[in-house]
This record gives sequence, C-alpha cells and structure tokens, in this order.
Amino acid sequence: MIFFIYQFLLSIIILFSPFIIIFRILKNKEDKFRFKEKFCFISKKRGPGKLIWFHGSSVGEILSAIPIIRKYDNDKSINKILITSSTLSSSKILEKIKFKKTIHQFYPIDYILFSKKFLEHWKPNVAIFLESEIWPSMFKSIKKKGVHLILLNARITKKSFNRWSKLKKFSYSIFGLIDKAYSQNSETYHYLKRLNVKNIKSIGNIKFIDDYNIKSDKSDRKLFSQFKKYKIFIAASTHETEELFAAKTHILLKKKNKNIITIIIPRHINRVKQIITEISKLGLNIATRSSKKSKLKNIDIFVVDTFGETKKFYKIATTVFLGKSIIKGGGQNPLEPARFGAKILHGPGVDNFKDVYKYLSKLKISSEVKSPQTCANSIVFKKKMKKVHKMKYLGSTILKKTLNELDKSIHNEI
Repeated sequence: MIFFIYQFLLSIIILFSPFIIIFRILKNKEDKFRFKEKFCFISKKRGPGKLIWFHGSSVGEILSAIPIIRKYDNDKSINKILITSSTLSSSKILEKIKFKKTIHQFYPIDYILFSKKFLEHWKPNVAIFLESEIWPSMFKSIKKKGVHLILLNARITKKSFNRWSKLKKFSYSIFGLIDKAYSQNSETYHYLKRLNVKNIKSIGNIKFIDDYNIKSDKSDRKLFSQFKKYKIFIAASTHETEELFAAKTHILLKKKNKNIITIIIPRHINRVKQIITEISKLGLNIATRSSKKSKLKNIDIFVVDTFGETKKFYKIATTVFLGKSIIKGGGQNPLEPARFGAKILHGPGVDNFKDVYKYLSKLKISSEVKSPQTCANSIVFKKKMKKVHKMKYLGSTILKKTLNELDKSIHNEI
C-alpha cells in the first residue's frame, strides 16, 4: 500500500516536472541537454561484458569513491563502469577525471517504470550504492533482476532512522533487499541492524581514502605563484550567509595582515553573482577564478567559480573553514584539506561528520568557531604536516579492506 502511494506521488511529480526542470535550468542547477537522463532517456550505450555500477547522490559521495572506481577502471576483467549521480556539480567534476571505461549518467527518478527500463538497458553485474542512497523502486527492480546489491560506506543518522522507523513494515521490506552493507560508523551499524539488513560489516569510512591525482597547467602555475606572495585563508564548501561570514573574518584579519587574500569556494557556483553582490557591499575587492586573473594586487576576496579545482587550492591552504556548518546543514567533509596539512575550522553544525571531526579533534587539527572574531583568532599561516601521515595510513588501510570486500562480490560471486 505504501509503495503504491509512493508511486502515485512520483507520478504527480513527473506530471509537473517540465515546470520544475525549466526552473532548475534557469537557476543553473540542471544540465539543459542531459536532464532527460533523469526520465530514463539514456544517452550512452552499454557495450558487451561485465558492468559494475556505482551510485552516489552528489559531489561528496562520488569523490569519496573515486580511488575505488579508479582501481576497477584498470581491472581488465571489467568491461565498463557506470557512475550515476543526481547533481549537476557531480557530473561536471566527473568530466574532469580521465577514465578509460567509466561513464556517467544522471540517476533516474525512482519511478518503477524508469527503474525497470534503466536496468534493462544497463544490466549491471553488481550495484553499489553509496552512503544514504536508499531507493525503493530501484532496489525492488534490482532484486527482481537478481543483481547483487551493496550499500557502501553506509550512513544512517538518527533523524533518518526515525523517519524510516515510522513505516516499519515498508522499511524492513526495502532494507531487507540489501545483500551487503558496509557501515562507516557504529551508529549506522546499529540502525541498519534494526532496519532488517542481514549482512553488515564495518570497514571504516572511505572518505579517509586519499586520491592523489591533482593536475595543473601553465595558467595554474602563474596563478599559484602569485598566491605565494600572500597569506591565505580559505573558506570552502560555503552555503548562503557563510560567504559573508568569511568576508567579515577577512576584514578582521586584514587589520593585522595587510598582505592577505581570502579564497572562497562556494558549494554551488550558480550562487556566485549573489555572493559577489553581497560581499561588494562590504567594500572589498573581488576577483573570480574564471576571470583568469593572475595579478592579485589589491584583491581581498578570490572566488572560485569553477568545478573540480578545490584540491588545487587546498594544496596551498594553511587554514580552511568548512561550510554548511554555521547554518544547520550538517557540515562538509574536512578530510581533504586536512590531508594537505591545513588546520580545519567549522561551525557547530557538523552532525554529518561527527566521527571524522572527533578523529581530527584528537589529532588537534580542527576547532569549532561561532563568529568571525573567533574564526579570525583561530587562523594560522603555517601547515601542520606532522599528523598527516596518520590519516594517510588510515586511508590506505581502509582502501585495502574495501577493495578486498568488493572483490568478493565483483569477482567471486558473479
């Protein structure tokens, strides 16, 4: 009955979807050519042989799986790897990664007819869903096809567990379809067990795995040689109000440091015009990455309005404020900048990464800030490289364990 209601509600959404899509295209949140993939108008061919499918919602989930995907991209026994995601930003980042046989498609709306059509075309040998991606229609269709279903780096929060628990019978029927779940923390392990997942194992959070590939060109070298002349503060993965938080921090920093530039890397670059308008009111000079400006004289704020370049800036970072944490958003992954020796600052809202921040706090790498003043007081201009090797060792251990586990499903059970 609940599944029927779910399908009925999706039918209504599909009915109104042309208006929703047009609005999202105008807001630069949707690909104006590829949005049809979400309605299962598939744009690429499958080809023969074994196909492994990875699905993650957005940038964070996809990036965490890249080192794993890269390994299987070099595996001769696998003919094709399909990555699906739901956001425009994730597709743009994947465009910049050079794979041999890995392709991207947008994940279809979880309507039963779309799920069936999607699986008929792609015929995956293994389906690997990341973190909190639980989709009733697709899961049911996957099991009908006899495809091995894995939930990798599973994350269930107390809030989402409580939501699923309200529909206990329905939730049990959906979670019971998962063949193997690899939880990223003990809280998730506990919740998955209560939601009827039979085969659960903890191998660690794959976000600790490092992906070392950073490519730069001549224009990069020009720009980054300019940054060497300045003290740098970075505010990354920022959301609304957090850019102003960073700009106000910059004003305080500038009182003691004349040669300082604050680099802002917004989570959604479609907001850049709005960000520039807001910051300009503070009387600060702004440059954008897309302007290809290499002379940074008199620049206060440098806004990164391009996709897939965050790591390049983390490489020069000494202190990084991670966004979605001043607002009630749950935080963003702090491990990437921490791996480059940066001190991590964050607001109080980091529920999505409690375990990660607990680990960084133990290493004395991260601090909580609540105002521009406390943020300015916490910023350092020297890297902290001593404890980076501990994170790298942990990441390489988790990668090895993850690949060993996935190999059992990908190579031994098919």
